[in-house]
Amino acid sequence: MKKYLIIGVVAAGMLAGCGAGDKPGYSYMPDMTYSQAVETYASTGDLAKEGVFYNRKPVPGTVARGEDAEFMFTLAHDSAGYAQAAQLKNPLDTAGAAIDMKEAERLYLINCGICHGDKLDGNGPLFKGGEGPFTAAPKNFMDAEMKAMAEGTMFYSVTYGKGQMGSYASQLSPKQRWEIIAFIKSKQGGSAPAGAAKTDSTAAKPETKVDEKATAKK
Repeated sequence: MKKYLIIGVVAAGMLAGCGAGDKPGYSYMPDMTYSQAVETYASTGDLAKEGVFYNRKPVPGTVARGEDAEFMFTLAHDSAGYAQAAQLKNPLDTAGAAIDMKEAERLYLINCGICHGDKLDGNGPLFKGGEGPFTAAPKNFMDAEMKAMAEGTMFYSVTYGKGQMGSYASQLSPKQRWEIIAFIKSKQGGSAPAGAAKTDSTAAKPETKVDEKATAKK
């Protein structure tokens, strides 16, 4: 008899639980059971009225996971920051680190060559001498103006964008940006006209000596 009584009580409890409907009973921690779902970066109301400052951006000076502190860039996106950028030096050069120019060239061709061209002459496929979809000519890195531009200014422009060019901060890490700039600067110095002029002058010297000897014999 006692066994049947226990079975009846358990069955009654189960039936009562199944028919609870909108009133399942008491929750031990109701704030977690009925917590409000909030999407990431979604607005949580007018925080300014509550005296809370929140702009959905990382804390200034934050270094992304996996990035070295030496590549941290803190200049503001304004005229003052652009002017100060000229004083920046490539951190890859300061420590004497070897730069993989093949990798730097690959990064340049993928991200920059489509506008500035594989020859750095500003005639990439998107411009194509004015026949491409872009009517504004990209910067020619082989011009004297671009050769004189500080590497820090270039880094600033790639980070924040400049003119018709947008920011590449989300596509390239700070280290990759510096590698590309190192590649551009190496091409600017390596293909300078002065080098070719020097070769021509050395080749002309033997001809001058031959002419002098021939004149002396006469």
